[in-house]
Amino acid sequence: MTQGSPDITITHHVQGQGGRYVAVVADAMEEGFLEWEPAAQLRGQPVRIAAHTIVPRAIGGRGVAAALVDRLVEDARRQGFLIRPDCFYVAKRFGQHPEWEDVRA
Repeated sequence: MTQGSPDITITHHVQGQGGRYVAVVADAMEEGFLEWEPAAQLRGQPVRIAAHTIVPRAIGGRGVAAALVDRLVEDARRQGFLIRPDCFYVAKRFGQHPEWEDVRA
């Protein structure tokens, strides 16, 4: 479990071949999530496609989506996989963080 901020807790759940990062915000009923799917290896490394990032309006504006992407990037570096940012928001975050190019597929 990783803390995205003092009010956001992120967990990772493997679902079949893919997975989902889930963000729980303290004192909120809704959850945000980032779903990924596997892709063919690139340069000898596994690739995860960042397919969808969803944050309900009720918990928007608190950095939930950013915390989800940050956790995905942390895991990519720690576990040795690359990220293909198909999700618009994930692609936008990659554009804001040139230092993440080492994990971009």
